Amino acid sequence: MSDVVAIENLVKKHQALKTEIAKIIIGQEQVVEQILLSIYTGGHSLLIGVPGLAKTLMVNTIAQTLGLNFKRIQFTPDLMPSDILGSEVLDQSRNFKFIKGPVFANIILADEINRTPPKTQAALLEAMQERAVTIAGEQHKLDMPYFVLATQNPIEQEGTYPLPEAQLDRFMFAIELKYPSIAEEIQVVKSTTTDEEVQVGTLFNAEEIIAVQHLIRRIPVPDNVIDYAVKLVNKTRPGMENSLEFINNYVDWGAGPRASQNLVLGAKAHAAINGKFSPDIEDVKAVSMGILRHRILKNYKAEAEGISEEKIISELL
Repeated sequence: MSDVVAIENLVKKHQALKTEIAKIIIGQEQVVEQILLSIYTGGHSLLIGVPGLAKTLMVNTIAQTLGLNFKRIQFTPDLMPSDILGSEVLDQSRNFKFIKGPVFANIILADEINRTPPKTQAALLEAMQERAVTIAGEQHKLDMPYFVLATQNPIEQEGTYPLPEAQLDRFMFAIELKYPSIAEEIQVVKSTTTDEEVQVGTLFNAEEIIAVQHLIRRIPVPDNVIDYAVKLVNKTRPGMENSLEFINNYVDWGAGPRASQNLVLGAKAHAAINGKFSPDIEDVKAVSMGILRHRILKNYKAEAEGISEEKIISELL
């Protein structure tokens, strides 16, 4: 199958996928699209939203439609690395045997990742980066494809361990879930307070998703699009030769080179699902908010004046 035909097929399957997901998840189209973009590119996503916005249900539904193995890990302050990675136990014949932890699945929902201590956060982040875990000196490969969708509750500060900037950088997208509109909420209440059970179909399998990831990477990118993505990331950094006054005033640290890589990959995936065979600057702009939001560190002045990361990114586009 040629890449042109493969992209045309991806457009159809992506639309069918969104239709299936919409049977259970009402609204939140942009959130679902960003999660799917991160899956098509092999990235991880951080979902930021208050409780009750169907984060777990959304990830579970997406896993079902993609035909992938799904595990949910509820992070708590007493969770140890061995609780998520697995551990060695003595079997009946007194030999050590490795029992796999919940991290061995295709899609991991790391619920409330900021509730667990840094030691356990770091254990998950090694799995995210290396696609493998090391137990007692032996490396165990994880099944492909592998995605971590972590959730964070922005209103809880007590008893939490905020992710350091270096760890936040491992997530391709930081996706903000907002409250549904009144019309959407009425629909949610109607559909969830009846005895009907909605089933979703499976449209992909693991091999097809891996093929999509390779297809996205094969998409050619014009030099002017790469140039725009790199310059956009460079503009977020204060104290540079060409830094804007606005950035110098309100930003402590800007985005690193991983942001440039993710912008180009995200733009490729965004172009593909819209039936384009090569991304343009509009595709970079379309994914920039989710990719840059968690990579910009505001200073105290920005906090005091109520300037958000979204406002800073909007000034640069």
